Amino acid sequence: MKSLLRNAFFRADVSIDGMFSPKLSPASPSTMLRRNFGICLWSLGASADLKFKKWILKPMALTGARRIAGRVASALVLIVCATSNAAWGQSLDELYAKARNEKTLELYTGGPVAPFEAAAKEFEQRYPGIHITITGGFSNVLDRKIDAQLAAKELKVDLAMFQTLQDFVRWKKAGVLLNFKPAGFDEIDTSFKDEDGAYIAVQINAQPYVYNPNLVRAEDAPRTALDFLQPRFKDKLVAAYPSDDDVTLYTFYSVIKKYGWNYMDQYMANQPTFIQGHLGVLRSIAKGDNLVTFDSVISIALTLKMQGEPQAIAISDVDPLPIWPFVAGIFKSAPHPNAAKLFLTWYLGVDQQSRIGTWSPRADVPPPSGLRPVLSYKVDNSYREFITNGPLLTKLRKRFEQYTGPVKNTGGVR
Repeated sequence: MKSLLRNAFFRADVSIDGMFSPKLSPASPSTMLRRNFGICLWSLGASADLKFKKWILKPMALTGARRIAGRVASALVLIVCATSNAAWGQSLDELYAKARNEKTLELYTGGPVAPFEAAAKEFEQRYPGIHITITGGFSNVLDRKIDAQLAAKELKVDLAMFQTLQDFVRWKKAGVLLNFKPAGFDEIDTSFKDEDGAYIAVQINAQPYVYNPNLVRAEDAPRTALDFLQPRFKDKLVAAYPSDDDVTLYTFYSVIKKYGWNYMDQYMANQPTFIQGHLGVLRSIAKGDNLVTFDSVISIALTLKMQGEPQAIAISDVDPLPIWPFVAGIFKSAPHPNAAKLFLTWYLGVDQQSRIGTWSPRADVPPPSGLRPVLSYKVDNSYREFITNGPLLTKLRKRFEQYTGPVKNTGGVR
């Protein structure tokens, strides 16, 4: 530590008084700190001026620090900078140089696989020499595979992308996730990421109303959850199983919180169909087997619409729109950690995020065409609190299964 501190002092003195500001001698404490802190944060991809004012300059003003205090604090800043590389992202070129030696990436992803297969193909073209193997499936099935690998100390997966946010919360608590903050981390709302970088949203999804525009006119589309109780939709409602799918459970609970359990009795009287997985739900609407749902996933609906399937979206001005982050995390014992960092950094880049087919967690990426920024809507953004409340989830799953019965109409991710 003595050597590190001595070197940091030397760097603070030379870089400020010599290399960077030969005309400013002696430099003020705030000037010294601003430059060294700016250099550090620039290397981490952060906003130097904002962090400087919040963390350094304001406390200095209160204490009236002199030039020597500037050198001390500046040295400490450089120490922090030198020891932060494990958490903050590196440049794509730096990561690629390391990832090429690993040659492969094992990615587990929940939900429809096709979008990630397309992303993997593009990534492999951009970064030759790295092959991505994707294991797709339902998040609440793949998480058990990962748990088994961790228990056996035979981890195969590098990077997981799931809707089951609670898995990342408990994996962080168990100390098995790698803290990593890719470029753009500061552009992401705190509700969509872990403050230490253990996990981070790569998409923001929502559960708007979806209907078949060939069979339901726009003026007749549901505007509130109460509209789904109308007799004209009898035997034409569809949803995933709330006892099986966490996002569906979250969506149904959002409705129940507002309208009470009597709503569920009336909803069931309209004879809805239940299908495992949202891809099956939205395909049933596209085929005309069912007409409407309040349990969609907007990214799937927009993808099907882009492919020419009849899908129309309606967002209520009366009822809150349930939103939730699709989350990614890298494991500490990942066989290919640099390949995982490279893919996550690349996927969270502005160019990729502008083409993911739903809202980006980054505030500096425009929303999909025809939509407003997600947080400008009336939203229910309580997914993390909801999904980590184990006793509530157990109680709700049991109660909803009494309505729907066990899973019968099984679905898939392709």
